[in-house]
Amino acid sequence: MTIAPPASDVRAAASVDRSIRLIAKGASGGETCSPELAKGPWEFDAGPSGYGPGSSMGDVIPTGSPRQGALPEAYRTASDAELHDRILAAKATLGDRVVVLGHFYQRDEVIEHADFTGDSFQLANAAKGRPDAEAIVFCGVHFMAETADLLSRPEQAVILPNLAAGCSMADMADESSVEECWEQLAEIYGDLAQPDADGRVPVIPVTYMNSSAALKGFVGRNGGIVCTSSNAKTVLEWAFGRGQRVLFFPDQHLGRNTAKAMGVPVEQMPMWNPRKPLGGSTAAELEDARVILWHGFCSVHRRFTVDQIAKAREEHPGVQVIVHPECPMPVVDAADAAGSTDFIVKAIQAAPAGSTFAIGTEINLVQRLAAEYPQHTIFCLDPVVCPCSTMYRIHQGYLAWVLEELVAGRVVNRITVPDDVADPARLALERMLAAKPPAAVVAATTGA
Repeated sequence: MTIAPPASDVRAAASVDRSIRLIAKGASGGETCSPELAKGPWEFDAGPSGYGPGSSMGDVIPTGSPRQGALPEAYRTASDAELHDRILAAKATLGDRVVVLGHFYQRDEVIEHADFTGDSFQLANAAKGRPDAEAIVFCGVHFMAETADLLSRPEQAVILPNLAAGCSMADMADESSVEECWEQLAEIYGDLAQPDADGRVPVIPVTYMNSSAALKGFVGRNGGIVCTSSNAKTVLEWAFGRGQRVLFFPDQHLGRNTAKAMGVPVEQMPMWNPRKPLGGSTAAELEDARVILWHGFCSVHRRFTVDQIAKAREEHPGVQVIVHPECPMPVVDAADAAGSTDFIVKAIQAAPAGSTFAIGTEINLVQRLAAEYPQHTIFCLDPVVCPCSTMYRIHQGYLAWVLEELVAGRVVNRITVPDDVADPARLALERMLAAKPPAAVVAATTGA
């Protein structure tokens, strides 16, 4: 029988923020990808536009990306304990009027206050399941709050604690670039709404959940569908039943890994680089394509390598390597299994005591799992502590601020999607909801 450690010990062990500060002080071994991770995220709100320290710090942020105003000093200078107590008090006052959602990749100091924890789609469903709440505080990133707004009632306010919490992957595919791609594909394939003898149109657009509401609206208007990392195979099957090809954006790796596992040759998956004519491919290559992959990626999952997997196997005989399907194809191929964040969580929950896991996904989830399941040995494939830059922009100080503003009768940082975008975006989401995957089975099976 495994005796669970005290909750306070679990929280301390799960805290990536605490680990980063200890490393910065030289009080702990280890390495971070940026010393600026030890600073409060508000220190970057007034600086140059950027994603902030962490995995996306080298990515170029689009002009006009949302900025966060100054966080009041009381929240910047408060201790972790004080912020914890203020959040508890605000939630107690608000009661069922508010629901707090926390993505798996959030820092643990935020997660401990979440009413629901999960991936982006699970949390959007959680928001939909609380129609009586006046406010939904979404501790995640911008596209997730947009999706919650799409699926919640119009009277409900969806709040993003820090408006600077965007997503570099989502930003890699903007509506104008995708529209331009669509026009160029029409020059190759002809009328994109004209079906062939089998009733299939030349190309079906598929956007990953990790995209803006505008892109969800684009696929809704053009006969397309949204997918998540857990139902990508089912969605591609839906798309292939209706189209000769698929345009998949913004994450090339999820598209490639999923289609490859379905038997699509890599040679029939050309990359579309929006900065090049015809995306950098020839007309013949596009004619032969089954899946056209957008030139986008997740900077968190691009950090994982085959060499890291080889080292894990060398140092931990019998280790199970599980990675997210946003990882590059060679990494997915070298792993024992690949799946969504929910798949990773369930695999660890189902494993016999004494199992060893090397996980290729965001460090906040990995460190939390290691703390919550001490009967296993769980570690991140990447030895360098490098959280998602934008998830890390949400700090408990921002959560305390938006909740106390609600107590005072003020709604700040509300995220709304215009009706002309929301209607077709909801259509794309409804198609996804109708394309149900078979019941997930947690097993160590190679491939995405």
